[in-house]
Amino acid sequence: MAARLQQIYRERVVPALMEEFKYKNVMQVPRIKKVVVNIGMGEAVQNPKALDFAVQDLMTITGQRPVITRAKKSISNFRLRAGQPIGVKVTLRGERMWSFLDRLINVALPRQRDFRGVSPDSFDGHGNYTLGLREQLVFPEVDYDKIDKIRGMEISIVTTAKTDEEARRLLALLGMPFRRR
Repeated sequence: MAARLQQIYRERVVPALMEEFKYKNVMQVPRIKKVVVNIGMGEAVQNPKALDFAVQDLMTITGQRPVITRAKKSISNFRLRAGQPIGVKVTLRGERMWSFLDRLINVALPRQRDFRGVSPDSFDGHGNYTLGLREQLVFPEVDYDKIDKIRGMEISIVTTAKTDEEARRLLALLGMPFRRR
């Protein structure tokens, strides 16, 4: 059973992109490789328990167990040692990736307060898109009574697009609500 967004990609997005960018082969059409959801937590240095809550939140949202990210370098001003846990991340591919993107685009983003669309400029120059959310509560799976504090997260969508323009068009056709310039 293919995810709804994956079906839309196959049936509508691929033909539209082939026509628009004059691709000769279906394999040239940009596609989404993976989605990385990351919660960086500076407070984990003082409060190691906070990491457990973040792991639980991310597991609830994505349906996959996150890995704990650790500091690469020691930074004395932040009382940080190399190897200390400072965040959690999940890399989604395949079925989970498509269902997460579907929930993000159609449920979570519109639930944000004063939402006017996501920035169309957050591309990295290689066709990858990153957006930040201020709170995990925009996802309906998260129970308000079970969280210890509101945390933001970063969501990176990695595509096979060669340019930002191709990636922007791919995400727009999938329904990403870009803000008008």
